[in-house]
Amino acid sequence: MTDTRNMQTTGRFDASYVNPVERQSSGWVGLMVFAGALFLMLGAFHAIMGLVAVFDPGYYLVTGGGLAVTLDYTVWGWVHLVFGALAFATGIGVLSGRTWARVVGICVAVLSAAVNLAFLAAYPLWSVIVIALDVLTVYALATHGREMRNPYR
Repeated sequence: MTDTRNMQTTGRFDASYVNPVERQSSGWVGLMVFAGALFLMLGAFHAIMGLVAVFDPGYYLVTGGGLAVTLDYTVWGWVHLVFGALAFATGIGVLSGRTWARVVGICVAVLSAAVNLAFLAAYPLWSVIVIALDVLTVYALATHGREMRNPYR
């Protein structure tokens, strides 16, 4: 399909011109949808960890003093709940293609990994799973994130 507007203004057909209506995104958009879905899952996981820490502190393997950072499990629960809400909101932003959500998402995922590293002694398997999801999320957001953005907003 040729672009007659381009031919009329320049007098020649420019093969490098891409009509914005015909522009297609690459397969990397799937990676961004994956990152958004991971953030929704991370938000849910953090919320579950937080609710368990607030309502049943005896569930975890060590006492609050056995963690890397000595805090009460109620405090840890609220930290996880805040991270869960922030991760969930960021996931919605990433799925809608917002640039701020990519930036906030990388920061939240790095902080989430740090919090779970400090929480590792309390529930090792759960923390390792969340850290792995954080790493995947940072990778997905740092690569090809612009492909998710709609230029016509």
